[in-house]
Amino acid sequence: MYFDELALSDQVLDALWDMHFDTCTPVQEQTIPVILDGHDVISCAQTGTGKTAAYILPLLTNLEYDNHDPNKLNAIIMAPTRELAQQIDQQMEGFGFYVPFSSVAIYGGNDSGAWGTQVTGLQKGADIVIATPGRLLSQMNIYDIDFSGVKYFILDEADRMLDMGFYDDIMTIVNKLPKERQTIMFSATMPANIRKMAKAIMHNPVEVQIAISRPPETIRQQAIDIYEPQKDEFLKLLLKNCNLKKVIVFVGKKQRVKELARALRSMHIDARAMHSDLEQKERDEVMLDFRNGKVDVLVATDIVSRGIDVDDVPLVINYDVPRDAEDYVHRIGRTARAENKGEAITLVSPEDKRFFNKIERFLQKVIDRVPLPAELGAAPDSSVCSLAADDRKPSSKRRKGGWHAGRNRKPKHNRQASHKQ
Repeated sequence: MYFDELALSDQVLDALWDMHFDTCTPVQEQTIPVILDGHDVISCAQTGTGKTAAYILPLLTNLEYDNHDPNKLNAIIMAPTRELAQQIDQQMEGFGFYVPFSSVAIYGGNDSGAWGTQVTGLQKGADIVIATPGRLLSQMNIYDIDFSGVKYFILDEADRMLDMGFYDDIMTIVNKLPKERQTIMFSATMPANIRKMAKAIMHNPVEVQIAISRPPETIRQQAIDIYEPQKDEFLKLLLKNCNLKKVIVFVGKKQRVKELARALRSMHIDARAMHSDLEQKERDEVMLDFRNGKVDVLVATDIVSRGIDVDDVPLVINYDVPRDAEDYVHRIGRTARAENKGEAITLVSPEDKRFFNKIERFLQKVIDRVPLPAELGAAPDSSVCSLAADDRKPSSKRRKGGWHAGRNRKPKHNRQASHKQ
């Protein structure tokens, strides 16, 4: 379906045209009409499917057509992290380029000037507020904020917010909002606590489910059995010999992130660390340099695995195996975005085999094993690192070429189809 087949405003369609987006993703096709019809919506879609645009586009259209008080807050979008709030704010500016609206992003880690801007936006009634729960609640506790004009309440990455312990904060915010409003919730998963919250804050929501928690087929998933002491040398061999750019290496602990980034730099690999100890200004600088290609390798904790949209990431490496299968899906979802192809390599040590088994069972597939380069020595036995026999499904034919295959793909076509936002 094309965007101009939907009841979006001309101004929104003009912005999409300028950005060379014309084709809806499945979540956009199914969600946008329901939002435009005024229904509460709970949408379950994996990362990279275009879910951000699925609520921004109808929201901007509704704000353009609705009679609303320009001196009051009209819409609140909640996000679990500062990085996702920033990304939503940036996309709002792009999609709303021709729409007369005001917005303010409310998140922590800023200087006093940014705090003042946030307060002004809240008190003077920005049309759209994009906020993390903790920071918005902090503002509410200090200032008298008028929520009486709020017609739209949107929760992005709702499952992540609950995982981070924001349930009480969200409910406190909800209790300040008008009862008559449209509530929209996006979540990568649909556990019991999400359904409990939906029941408490939504009215007869329409459910939209798109390929729940499965990596896109455009991601080539591979695993390498490896001992812990071999990991750094493997990264050096892969990153230097293949001359790869814009690679994300996920590591479970921030201290190891710092150590690995330093180790890669000592190998003359342009690597930067991304973790929660960085100040907001430092995070912004790291992400900007990575997006602009000034940094070849981003070594990061899971702070980057959700909601951070960076185009043209050809490869994601799991330095260690995430303990949660959902985190695995979100990590590798940083590649193969906007209809590109990508690769994900997971380094599986003997200590991590049981966690990798859980991921394979969750995905209901055997992930292709590729051999450890011979110059790194013997690899651990992989025979026990697979699905249980009664769970096993036939795997796709193993591709030839090993861990470096695919790095010389043809450039992506010039296309008019929609990029996933």
